[in-house]
Amino acid sequence: MSFRNKTLGVALASATLSLTFGASLAGAQTVAIGHLTDLSGPTAEVGIPYSQGITDAIAYVNAKGGIGGRKVDMATVDYSYQVPRAMAAYKSMSTNVVSIQGWGTADTEALSGLVTKDKIAYFSASYAAQLTDPVGGSKSDKATPFNFFYGPSYSDAARAMVQWALDDWKKKSGQGKPKYVHMGANHPYPNSPKAAAEEYATEVGFEVLAAIQFPLTPGDYTAQCLTLKQSGANYAYLGNTSSSNISLLKACQTAGVQVQFLGNVWGMDEGAMKAAGTAANGVVFPLRTGAIWTDKVPGLAMMREISKVSDPTGKTYRPIHYLAGVCTALYMKEAMDWAGANGGISGESIKAGMYARQNWVPKGAEGVCKPSQWSATDHRGMLQIDLYRAQVKGSTEAPVADLLANGSIAMTRIATIDLPRKKEWLGW
Repeated sequence: MSFRNKTLGVALASATLSLTFGASLAGAQTVAIGHLTDLSGPTAEVGIPYSQGITDAIAYVNAKGGIGGRKVDMATVDYSYQVPRAMAAYKSMSTNVVSIQGWGTADTEALSGLVTKDKIAYFSASYAAQLTDPVGGSKSDKATPFNFFYGPSYSDAARAMVQWALDDWKKKSGQGKPKYVHMGANHPYPNSPKAAAEEYATEVGFEVLAAIQFPLTPGDYTAQCLTLKQSGANYAYLGNTSSSNISLLKACQTAGVQVQFLGNVWGMDEGAMKAAGTAANGVVFPLRTGAIWTDKVPGLAMMREISKVSDPTGKTYRPIHYLAGVCTALYMKEAMDWAGANGGISGESIKAGMYARQNWVPKGAEGVCKPSQWSATDHRGMLQIDLYRAQVKGSTEAPVADLLANGSIAMTRIATIDLPRKKEWLGW
C-alpha cells in the first residue's frame, strides 16, 4: 500500500462526512464548525494528512473537555478541490458554524466575501498573501478580516527562497545575473506568489524568465523539462503540490536538467521524497512547523497523543502536513477558549481571540507550532521562514519511517530567513 493510501484509509476512517451537526453529541451543548478538505481531488496527496491532523486534533480537544466544557461538533466535506462543491458545502454549513477549517486557494478566495459578510472565522490551508489584509487598501485591494492561516504566505515563502537563492549564487561565485523561473499550473494556487516573487527577484538582481506551465495532476512533463533546460535557468520555483512535482522532477532528471529547484510548502515532503527518489535530492523548500515527526522537541509528546486518536498503536509516521493541520486546529481552539472567556463564542469573538497574543504557541505544542501573531491590521502570522533541503540517497522502496531512520531520505534545515514586515508586501 502506498504512503498516500495508508493515510487515506486513516482519514476516511475517522472523518465525519456529514452536514448534520450535533448528531454524534446528542444532548450535549456543542460548538459547530465546518471542515472543507480535498481527500480525492488533485491535491489529495497533501490534503489527506493535513485533514487528518485537524480531525485528530478536534477529537483530542473534545476528549480533554472541549471548549469550556462544550464539545466541538465538526462536519467534514470532501469537496475534491472543486470550487462549486466548496461553495455548495459552505452554503449548507454557514448558518450553523462559527468557524471553518478550509483548504484550497481558489475556493478560499471565492468564499472570502461570504465569510466576511457572515462573520465566520475561516482558517485555510491556502496561504495566499491575498488573504492577509484584514482592512483593505493593499495591492490585493480586498479586505479579508475573517481569514487566517498558520504559516508564511506563499509570497513571503517565495521571497525567502529568492533571498536564499541570491546568497547561494554568491557563494557559488556565479557569474552575471542568476536566472529565475516560475513553474506551475495556470491556477490561483501556484499563481498566488508568482508576481510578488518575480518582482522581488528582479529587485534583488535576478533575470526573470518566462513562466513554464505544467498541470496540478501527474503526467509526462518531458517537454517542460526540455524548455527549462534550454532556458538556462539557475533557480526554478515549483508552485504545484507534490504529486505533479514528482512527475516533473523525474522527467527533469531523465532530461539531464541542472537547476536548483525551489518548492512551496505543499510541493515537497517526506512522501514526495520517497516517490520521486533521487530526483528530489537537493530541492529546497519552506517548512512552517518547527520540527518533523522524528525530531526531539517538547511539543511532539502532545502530537503523538493526538495521533493516537486515529492510530492507537502509535506506530504511524506523521508527515509535516499532519503537524501543520494539528497546529492550525490548536490555534483555532485557543482563540475559541479566549472567546468563551470574553463574552461568548462567535466568529467575531474568535477573530478577536486571534489578536489576543503575540509570539503565540499553543499550549503543549512548543517546538512544533512556530510562534505566530496576527493583528487587526495585519494577518501575516509568520515572517520567519525556515528553509530545508531534501536529501535522497539510493533506493526509497522502504516505508518513510524506515527511510528516515536509515538515512536514505532526510530533511535538513539550511537557513532561517527573517523577512521585514513591509507594508507594501501586505496582501501581495
